[in-house]
Order: sequence, then C-alpha cells, then structure tokens
Amino acid sequence: MDENLPLSLAEELKQLGHDVHTVFDENLNGRPDTEVWAACCSEDRFLITQDLDFSDSRKFQPETPAGILIVRLSDDSRVNLLHSVLTAFQSHPVEEWRGALVTLTEVKLRVKKG
Repeated sequence: MDENLPLSLAEELKQLGHDVHTVFDENLNGRPDTEVWAACCSEDRFLITQDLDFSDSRKFQPETPAGILIVRLSDDSRVNLLHSVLTAFQSHPVEEWRGALVTLTEVKLRVKKG
C-alpha cells in the first residue's frame, strides 16, 4: 500500500484477512515510484495507491505484479478513502483483480486486464 493512503486502511485490510505491507513497512516511504514498483514486483504484491503515475501501463504494467488499484475519489478525505476502499474489497471479487489495473471512483470500479 502506497504512502498516500491512511495507515488505518492497512490495518482494516489485515482484519479482512489480506496480507498487507505498506511502503513504511518496507522502508520505501519517500522513494521513487520505480523503487516502490520494483518491490511490489519482487514480492508479487498488489499495489493500492492514489498516485496516477501508476496508471501509465507503458511504465508500470499491472500484470507484472499482482495488480494495481488506483483510487480516484473527488472527496479523498481519510474517512471517505477508508470507507470506499473497504467497501470495494468487501463487495467485489478481489481475486479477479490479479494482474489488472483497477480504478475505483465514487461512481464505479473498473477492472482492466492486459
């Protein structure tokens, strides 16, 4: 999980049974996107971020690691981020997100593979 999301989200996802690491857990806070991406790839981890740079599939191919969730909310308050992401994880088949670029907005959740 990228550093632009609340740490409480990691704890909530862990309570749902997910194996979550944050950039802080990995000592990657403040590091370039390429380093965060390399860590995700080497550990086969799904990346959750608000950083639109990760939506550039020429640079960051979502099929390389387990996938990417880009959170794009007009109200990106901590409370709304937490609620929106947790709702998505609880109401969608997250196993289908593997190797996909997933975009979450207030209106929809889009899963784009390959």
